[in-house]
Amino acid sequence: MSAIPAASVANLRDLGGLPLGDGRSVRSGLVLRSAQLDRLDPAEPAVAVLGIRTVVDFRTETERGDRPDRLPPGARLLVADVLADYLAGSGLPPAARLKALLADPALAEEHLGGGRVRAAFARTYRTFVSGDSARASYRALLGELGTPGAGPLLFHCSAGKDRTGWAATVVLSLLGADEETVRAEYLAVNPAVRVAFAPMIEGFTAQGGDPELALELIGVLPEYLDAALDEVAVRHGSMEKYVREGLGIPDEVTELIRERLTVSAA
Repeated sequence: MSAIPAASVANLRDLGGLPLGDGRSVRSGLVLRSAQLDRLDPAEPAVAVLGIRTVVDFRTETERGDRPDRLPPGARLLVADVLADYLAGSGLPPAARLKALLADPALAEEHLGGGRVRAAFARTYRTFVSGDSARASYRALLGELGTPGAGPLLFHCSAGKDRTGWAATVVLSLLGADEETVRAEYLAVNPAVRVAFAPMIEGFTAQGGDPELALELIGVLPEYLDAALDEVAVRHGSMEKYVREGLGIPDEVTELIRERLTVSAA
């Protein structure tokens, strides 16, 4: 998968080109992922050439209000708040509180120190699979990707790593990517996220914050993804059944997604 070096949007990546076995790969230019688009410059050449037609925003209402997306001309916005019901029940999870936590080392240590950050992310990732608003959000994404004639689609959350990372995992798994490819793609965002959050990490550690806690907050770890995959296995038995039964995506839509997003070697 290719990272796209855009100055106005962090962590912009095309899922295209990733191998799917049997000489197949993900079709380039149709499904992209990124961090939030609050600073997007639609005229930036690296962005303009993408021709994005649909943006799926996985962020919470608070996140969207604080930093509204700037859309490419002619693109439509689909709000798909993954964590809406999770917030109602248990307060803001770390995936949606990164900036607040990094600005206050004492708060971060109080809530997430002593290894609790990993447990908190694991709970959040399980919610990606089982939560009602999460299932509705990922159902909406797949429905858009299974629309005949739809143009390039970009999905994102805040940092483009957790809610977005699970979306990419679902799409790639559905297309037939093996576990090694899925995991490598999931972890590949870490360098970009660290660059994007570098000033905040420096400020956090300068105020006495634990640098390891900061990295666990802003990066992704294999065990975070493992939690979601385990939730799929326990609840549904397989990714296919999770998509069919958990997300309610009909098999014919899944087939359309595979047709649209897959290319065979010549």
